[in-house]
Amino acid sequence: MHIPDGILNGRTCATAGVLSAAALGWAVRQTRRELPPRKIPLMGLASAFVFAAMMLNFPVAGGTSGHMVGGVLCSVLLGPSAAVLVITTVLIVQCLLFADGGLLALGANIFNMAVVCSVGGYYIYRLVYRFLPNPRGRLAAVAFAGWASTVVAAIVCAGELAFSGTIAWPVAFSAMASVHMLIGIGEAVITTLVILAVSQTRPDLLDYTAAVSIDAKPKLDFLIFGLLISLGLALFVSPFACPWPDGLDRTAEVLGFGASAHRVMAAPIPDYLFPGIKSATIATSAAGLVGTLIAFALAVVLSRILLPTHSKTASAAPGEAQGE
Repeated sequence: MHIPDGILNGRTCATAGVLSAAALGWAVRQTRRELPPRKIPLMGLASAFVFAAMMLNFPVAGGTSGHMVGGVLCSVLLGPSAAVLVITTVLIVQCLLFADGGLLALGANIFNMAVVCSVGGYYIYRLVYRFLPNPRGRLAAVAFAGWASTVVAAIVCAGELAFSGTIAWPVAFSAMASVHMLIGIGEAVITTLVILAVSQTRPDLLDYTAAVSIDAKPKLDFLIFGLLISLGLALFVSPFACPWPDGLDRTAEVLGFGASAHRVMAAPIPDYLFPGIKSATIATSAAGLVGTLIAFALAVVLSRILLPTHSKTASAAPGEAQGE
């Protein structure tokens, strides 16, 4: 769902940029107030995993693929405000390093995938979980929120296309919503499996009450193991991801507005192929390795800069302050 440059007009890019900037300001303030210090290191791990997962396109139908966004996954583990920062970090790395998503359209991509998916998906999750307050209900809530957040973000993207005059709203809505209803199934499955694994290995990360009573940092072995999984996905799985265009790219091809896409700046590693390597498989693995490490490092550095080591409200659970 990464929008390239040339698809949206200047008015839409500027509007989305302003909204995204406001959302990021809110996210920084809320995360400073509400994220327990022990969860700050998880922002780097979440960024690394989401970056690697986004490289793993899976086939959907009719020559179309999809990939995970990760907004619901991050918001369930870290809260919606921290999730906005994590997904934004990944999108910046993808844009500047790999030309995945346009520079001028970066605000729109942040708004769609970081803000709508994370914040909207989180509150959908909380609503469903309120009616199903048990472990199975949590998984059902995660699955539905993952699916719904993907569809809602696609509808918002369709609205941006219509607002730009790229394509009529009824056509954009029908095309984007229908294909992302299928892609959302993949998002739901992946998100649910990860949350299930976390619930069996580190249930305290899903228990906001535990965030009040446990002030220790996450165990180092958990962080190392999670980073190794992310690197493994980027190194060994990403070269075999589905090569078909994703939902937005396929829609652009079918409806004829894909030719308007262009790049306003060169990227060091365009299209996730590390330059100078003849083998496409090795070039993709190298690009995935570099991108995953940079996403991890950037998230860690930003979290240390933006977030205090100890917060006055560290004793307050994120969910309590964010509508749990």
